[in-house]
Amino acid sequence: MAARIDHLVTSGTFALDGGEWDVDNNVWIVGDDTEAIVIDAAHDAAAIEAALNGRTLRAIVCTHAHNDHIDAAPALAAATGAPILLHPDDLPLWQQTHPDRAPDGELADGQELEIAGTTLQVLHTPGHAPGAVCLYAPELSTVFTGDTLFQGGPGATGRSFSHFPTIVASIRDRLLTLAPETTVRTGHGDSTTIGAEAPHLEAWIARGH
Repeated sequence: MAARIDHLVTSGTFALDGGEWDVDNNVWIVGDDTEAIVIDAAHDAAAIEAALNGRTLRAIVCTHAHNDHIDAAPALAAATGAPILLHPDDLPLWQQTHPDRAPDGELADGQELEIAGTTLQVLHTPGHAPGAVCLYAPELSTVFTGDTLFQGGPGATGRSFSHFPTIVASIRDRLLTLAPETTVRTGHGDSTTIGAEAPHLEAWIARGH
């Protein structure tokens, strides 16, 4: 069976720079009936494990290390034996949430992850966070963007470790080069497409000046 995409929404708290916000997070599961990877283990390890429905979890992939995207990762790793993968530029953020538990492996730009006969390409897209990555699955015509690109614009850059010109460059150079029909599956909220977001780029650039 070809890889499919399962979607789970979990709820919890995002905390950074002394503030806290209630958030709903998208958790994406890519795989088949026997194996899968989880993209962003947010808030509820038990719910994510239940959604796996007995499948072997090959990896827990973090699009970035804000606490609301990684808070359930160690518990899910302990329950399943799966390694946690993170871009090393986000280690300072990771350590704010999990000072006593390091990730198990590193993500690098251009790296390919294989699951259920499907390839996910790692695209380093800093801006929202230094080590933010997107995962592009050409066979599924999908890119998982974490908090780099949402329906209607880029992720927030008003807090520590973020930079607006950098996120705009990441979106322009790494994401808008993908096919317009590519589905954008985000870290929060509704999905969109590359084609739907491309016309907004000039406005984002103008706001950054």
